[in-house]
Amino acid sequence: MNYRKLGKTNFNISEISLGTWQVGGKWGSAFDNKTADELLNTAIDNGVNFIDTADVYENGLSETAVGRVVRSRSERIYVATKCGRHINPHVNEGYQPKVLQKFVEDSLKRMGLETIDLIQLHCPPTEVFYRPEIFEMFDRLKEQGKILNLGVSVEKVEEALKAIEFSNVTTVQIIFNLFRQRPSQLFFSEARKKDIGIIARVPLASGLLTGLFDSKTSFDSQDHRNFNRNGDAFDKGETFSGIDYELGLKAVQELKSLFPEASNLAPYALQWILSFEDISCIIPGASKTNHVLSNLSVYDLPKLTSEKIAAMNSIYEKYIKSSVHHLW
Repeated sequence: MNYRKLGKTNFNISEISLGTWQVGGKWGSAFDNKTADELLNTAIDNGVNFIDTADVYENGLSETAVGRVVRSRSERIYVATKCGRHINPHVNEGYQPKVLQKFVEDSLKRMGLETIDLIQLHCPPTEVFYRPEIFEMFDRLKEQGKILNLGVSVEKVEEALKAIEFSNVTTVQIIFNLFRQRPSQLFFSEARKKDIGIIARVPLASGLLTGLFDSKTSFDSQDHRNFNRNGDAFDKGETFSGIDYELGLKAVQELKSLFPEASNLAPYALQWILSFEDISCIIPGASKTNHVLSNLSVYDLPKLTSEKIAAMNSIYEKYIKSSVHHLW
C-alpha cells in the first residue's frame, strides 16, 4: 500500500481506500453484518486506513459496522462520514444548522466514536454552497470536539470550486474516473493552490470499468444500476458516471483491446486515477472481500506507460466526452 497526504487535514491515508455504500452485501440484498466485518477487516489487514461511509448507507447500518470494526482494531483508522441526504425532500430549505448538528451527533452514537475525523456534506443542493452559516456551524462542532475536519461531496465541478472558497473545507469528494475527466482541469489546479484533499469516488463508473458487464448483464430491482440510469431517483451521474450503458460497453470493449491479458480492468482503471498526483485517495466500493483484493491488485501490475494512458484517454475522447464532459 502507498499513502498520500489528505490535503490540509495532514492525514497520511491509503491511496486505495474503501467506500462502504454496499459494504453489507450486494445491491438489493439484506445487510449482512458478517460480510461487512469480513470486508472491512480484509481492507484494514491489507493497509487500508481510510474508510468512507454515510448516515444514509443502509439506513445507518454501514456506519454501525464501520464503527464496530474500527473500535476493534489497534491501528489508526481514519473515518469519514457524510450528512444531509436524510433531509426529505432534499432541498436547500431543509439544510439548517440544528438539523445538520443532530445528524452528526447521531452518526457519532451509531459508530460509538468520540470524534469524526472527516464529516462531509453529502451532495447538497447547489444553493447550499452559497450559505456561509451552514459552513460556519461545523467550526462550532470542531470546537466541541465532535469533528476534526469538514469536507464536501459534490456532483458538479462548479460546486467543488464554490466549496473550497470556505476556508474550513479541507477535502472534496468528487466523481473522477476514465469516463469522467472534467475535474482534472480547472478544479484540480484550484484545489492544489488551497491544499485541498481530493477523494475520487465512483472510480469504476459503477462497475462499468471492470469490463465484467455486457448487454445481457442484469441488475437487481433494488440496484441503482437498474432503476437510476436516467436519474429517476437521484443524480444520474451517480450511475455509470451518467454514461449511456450501451455506449459505455462499446468504450469498454475498446479498452479491453489495450489490455488483452486482463480478466478484470479495475486495477488499470484505478491506476489511471492514481497517475494524477492531485488525487489523495480513491474510494472504490466492495460487496465482497474479493472486490477489495481486486482493487488492491493494482500493486501487482507494472506502472501504466504514458503511451497506455494516452490510448485510454483517446477512448474517452472518441466515445464519452461529447455526451458527459459538460454536464458535471
